[in-house]
Amino acid sequence: MQPVVGETAYFRVAPDGAFVGNDPARGPWSADHCHAGPVAGLIVRAAEIEVGPDKMLTRLTVDLLRPLPLSGLRVAAETVRHTKTLATTRVTVHDLDDTLCATATTMHLARRDLGPVPNVAIEGPDLSQIEDGPFPIGEMRHDLPGFAHHSEVAYPKCGNQGAGPKTIWMRTPPLLQGETPSPIQSLCPLADCGNGISWNAPTSEMGFMNTDLTVQIHREPTSDWLASDSVSHWQPSGIGMSQSVLYDTQGPIGTALQTLVLFPPK
Repeated sequence: MQPVVGETAYFRVAPDGAFVGNDPARGPWSADHCHAGPVAGLIVRAAEIEVGPDKMLTRLTVDLLRPLPLSGLRVAAETVRHTKTLATTRVTVHDLDDTLCATATTMHLARRDLGPVPNVAIEGPDLSQIEDGPFPIGEMRHDLPGFAHHSEVAYPKCGNQGAGPKTIWMRTPPLLQGETPSPIQSLCPLADCGNGISWNAPTSEMGFMNTDLTVQIHREPTSDWLASDSVSHWQPSGIGMSQSVLYDTQGPIGTALQTLVLFPPK
């Protein structure tokens, strides 16, 4: 398994409360902008603080309206509905100029102890049967350290490491220095990697940026190593979709969907 380069968290908190991106938050498309996965983690953090620990976040939908600057982001959550059974929130992400960069909604369901319930038995990828491999996107459009350099990545033995559908394991840095992220906050960086995991051509031939992210979660992950089994569908219209099944070491935990914009290299 590849070592994480450094122990730097994705973000630091400025004196005014804004979240400033560190190197691990830098995305592959621009040296000045964040990978959306860590920002999704900030969104989940705000929603979980707003709702409280008695309910589990089960759905996150993020619309990415503009690039997310590393220089600073402000994240705010408000409750839309809160009952004994469920809660919903609306979350906004603004840059330091107060420009709206992303909006999100979340669903949270009450935790209950039902004891054993009937369920399907689906085995996930086996963390004990892995081999080292490169970060899925081998090319970036800048030469600065970023998300790829601060993520540990492993592949199932004899698994696909080229173009097309594939499965990877990933372990990522904490969201904020000195703060332990919740299990679902920790899931967000990987959840937003489906398009980068399952690309159908390298970035030198085609760009594939997502405009949104929807994560549906039925169980909170219990391990720091998480896996994504991803496939991308690209169409001649310039529109695509990535879909992923997400796992921890115990089995499936949820799914992630992304709408994609395809664009030729400059």
